Amino acid sequence: MPSKAWFLKGKSILRSPIPKNVGVSELVDKYFQAYNAGRLREACHLFTKRMLKKNVTVGLSISGALTPAGLGGTCIVPLIKRGFVDWIVSTGANLYHDTHFSIGHSLHRGTPFINDVLLRREGVIRIYDILFDYEVLLDTDDFFRTVLKGPEFQREMGTAELHYLLGRYVNKRERALGVRHPSILSAAYQCAVPVYTPSPGDSSIGMNVAEVALDGYRTKIDVLLDVNETAALVLYAKRRSGKSGVLILGGGSPKNFVLQTEPQIQEVLRIEEKGHDYYLQVTDARPDTGGLSGATPAEAVSWGKVDPSRLSDTVVCYLDATVALPIMTSYALAICRPRKIKRLYEKRGAALNLLRREYKKAKCKSGYASHRSTIP
Repeated sequence: MPSKAWFLKGKSILRSPIPKNVGVSELVDKYFQAYNAGRLREACHLFTKRMLKKNVTVGLSISGALTPAGLGGTCIVPLIKRGFVDWIVSTGANLYHDTHFSIGHSLHRGTPFINDVLLRREGVIRIYDILFDYEVLLDTDDFFRTVLKGPEFQREMGTAELHYLLGRYVNKRERALGVRHPSILSAAYQCAVPVYTPSPGDSSIGMNVAEVALDGYRTKIDVLLDVNETAALVLYAKRRSGKSGVLILGGGSPKNFVLQTEPQIQEVLRIEEKGHDYYLQVTDARPDTGGLSGATPAEAVSWGKVDPSRLSDTVVCYLDATVALPIMTSYALAICRPRKIKRLYEKRGAALNLLRREYKKAKCKSGYASHRSTIP
């Protein structure tokens, strides 16, 4: 049984006034002392002291309207360029709205307390307290439609390849317009960071793929390739004497997709594995509703998503990501040196070959077919 001294070993709660112009790292380390400020401090420490070691492959999942709020350029792109994010799972909406900035458009601070019928009449779009011209959507649709009609898109591909090709055109447009700060797609293209979307039809990018299909163009998205490719990236990291960490912003489908890599490896493909080594989530979802967005790392252990021996290396911070991510990014940039960029997009083939080899071995070893129920 732990002793009284063990329970009281934490630092004493400070009451000294915060100095003016305090730096983010000092603010977090000294003054984020309890409740969700304490969890955010723990998140910053887990991310910088463990997840950003050179042998850890970091997967980032993004849900919620983060890029319209500017977090693509202010936070996620700096993390990509520093080598702090190795692969990404995002909603298509975040990638789409981030592109507005890259093709010369602006979004504006506003208020949520406004007449939406009047906004509709005036051609203004609202995302809570962000306002922008309806023409921004039409121009962005036109950009993607034009690009998607190119010859390199007229075949079947996974979303990583789709986004890589799109990122090349976004990057080209940014350079032509003199846009100083790249988007997620552009930065991921430059750094060969694979970007996946688990529900590609559930966004304006997917809607534009569907539109050009009506005109006879042949772009097709292979979502099954995405399932195996993401699992392969995790296995590739583990088998090369490395570890796997996940940074989850929000929840939803991207959270499930970044975590299901381990059940795909263990449960479906029967490859011996233990789960992700590090789990860091920022969410405002409660666990008691039964939704995946609020599911805890301990619950993830029961699914094989998280290594049960690494529960001490998990943190859940119940906070709006628009508050937490800028602080975490600033903290990481202040105290961590850049990592060598892994360029995993270019290693997808090697990772898939490894997955296939291990799958065949596991299938032979376990008598895979023998314990499957027979459907009459």
